[in-house]
Amino acid sequence: MHFRPLHDRVLVRRIEADEKTAGGIIIPDTAKEKPQEGEVVATGPGSRTDKGELIALAVKPGDRILFGKWSGTEVKIDGEDLLIMKESDILGVVETVAELKQAA
Repeated sequence: MHFRPLHDRVLVRRIEADEKTAGGIIIPDTAKEKPQEGEVVATGPGSRTDKGELIALAVKPGDRILFGKWSGTEVKIDGEDLLIMKESDILGVVETVAELKQAA
């Protein structure tokens, strides 16, 4: 199945956090918090102004993002747990050092 979000909504796949602490302690599943980092899977076309002009989204599929702890609505698509959230729930895009050097 192919899913396309509407308006300024974004489909996100959570990126699982490490199961060990820096000191090597393994964190059990019951003590883990849900990750607040994800990968954009699909985006809607954007929102519209009062004049009907389309405002494109700032994120695109493949971007790694950070979002709020309680952001989004959990859905299951093709057996995979995903989140649908508005672009305004996204706190920022995570960029690697290599990506920043290419942009310069």
